[in-house]
Amino acid sequence: MKKSERMNQMLRFINQKQHFTLQDLMQEFQISKRTALRDIASLEEIGAPIYVEYGRYGGYRLLQQMQLPPISFNTSELHALYFAMQALRSFTNLPFQISFRSIHEKFLSALSENQRQDIEQIQHRVSFRHTEQIRDSEHLEFLLMAAVQNIVIQITYQHIRSSSINPDNSSNPVKTKPSIRTIQPIALYAMKGYWYCQAYDLDKQAYRVFRCDRITSSEVTDIEPIPHINELNLQDTHSLWKPSESAIPFKCLINEAGIELFQQEQFPSMRIINESGTDTGQTGYSYLVGSYEDHELEFIIRYLASFGKSIKILEPDHLKESLRQHYLDLLDHI
Repeated sequence: MKKSERMNQMLRFINQKQHFTLQDLMQEFQISKRTALRDIASLEEIGAPIYVEYGRYGGYRLLQQMQLPPISFNTSELHALYFAMQALRSFTNLPFQISFRSIHEKFLSALSENQRQDIEQIQHRVSFRHTEQIRDSEHLEFLLMAAVQNIVIQITYQHIRSSSINPDNSSNPVKTKPSIRTIQPIALYAMKGYWYCQAYDLDKQAYRVFRCDRITSSEVTDIEPIPHINELNLQDTHSLWKPSESAIPFKCLINEAGIELFQQEQFPSMRIINESGTDTGQTGYSYLVGSYEDHELEFIIRYLASFGKSIKILEPDHLKESLRQHYLDLLDHI
């Protein structure tokens, strides 16, 4: 990193912290003690009001917040921002109804001519092939803000069951009666063309995942939120998944190819373990284990079928028979 760029970032760093030490600067900017001392002297030369505090808990203090220069990005950062924006192109819905075209136009207009030419060259050399968003999700912003503000909401959730292909080669999903659910959203995530909402279901008293495009209505309730829910994050909720008393456990032998498929699409109700019963990562046989509710049988069958020959169902027998019947039904439609 060039010194001028480091000075710019360091100004923002100390302006935010107010009190800092040499160790803070050394760790944040990966510099030596001598360089940190020189940088502090350079900041003082350009007018940064830095005061030295002596003693065991001493360090440096900024006497008053500074007026910072406009944020600037180097070439690598501009390229990284451009790459990140391409991920938005595959979504027709985003929280806050962001328009990719508007952001893209503003981004390009803020670049210099040379930077714009670099971006145009990148466009011809890099292809971003994402799964397109399959269905619209109208309530993303509402769900996200409910998660951020720790609010309990009520949603109408449309359950959909797939049907067999008709003689005219069409397949119409069967919609079951919508259910009213009271949930406390935790986080949103996108996977394989769908938006999902991880939430605590107050009716079921369990953590659940809802597909956002199946939420047909949403409204705020007066119900007090569960205090500790807002302390969770997207990663923590996987370890908090608890099956119901009627959930059916399953176990499948899985090979390396299957593990890769699992890593691409996984759910909090399942995990990979090795033969000793601990998390995968050691040598030996690996297993896909988890549980499913009785009404999720069709879902788990389709999910396991996507693994092909990379898994083998060990238990329960009912799941084996259901998967076998699934393949027989497919043969009937060839």
